[in-house]
Amino acid sequence: MRKRLFAWIYSRFERRERKALAGFRQRLVGDLEGDVLEIGAGTGANFEHYPAAARVVATDYSEYMLPRAREAAAGASATIEVREADAMALPFEDRSFDAVVSTLVLCSVPSQQQVLAELHRVLRPGGELRILEHVRSERRWVAVFQRAVSPAWGLIGDGCQLHRDTASAVHASEFEVITEERPDIPGIPLPQLLLTARRAT
Repeated sequence: MRKRLFAWIYSRFERRERKALAGFRQRLVGDLEGDVLEIGAGTGANFEHYPAAARVVATDYSEYMLPRAREAAAGASATIEVREADAMALPFEDRSFDAVVSTLVLCSVPSQQQVLAELHRVLRPGGELRILEHVRSERRWVAVFQRAVSPAWGLIGDGCQLHRDTASAVHASEFEVITEERPDIPGIPLPQLLLTARRAT
């Protein structure tokens, strides 16, 4: 029921979000090539931004997102295979991918540490993790507000937490952070994180 509710809610504001984040999605995936894994692909908002040189396996744990994701994949320049899979336990061999993409996913997974460990496992040495995520504000009063409303929002947002410090979670993982930005995005009220990290070994 929670998955179906979130899919319906997301469909209500998806167009606005796609427009606001289009440039950042392009920066996130527009130069990727080789074997790419995208977790939490949802309805496929990133798909139009992948270049033809990318071979993408796009996953989501919600079966209600997959039909629209497959429609988006059919019209993409890249070769994209859409699969149902949980980021907490990915059904892929070690060192299977050249890059991994996570867009607005780490806010809602039960354990960021477990997902990051899985992403590290399936990446090849030198492979990159690309993240676009809303995160806890660096302004204290905003962060307090985010924490206060997160329990209620999580009930309708499929577990989404508004106050997670995702950058610190990546820094504490096995990844080596390469770039980290906190861009202001018109039309999106939540603080954002655009981060690239690498599997060193």
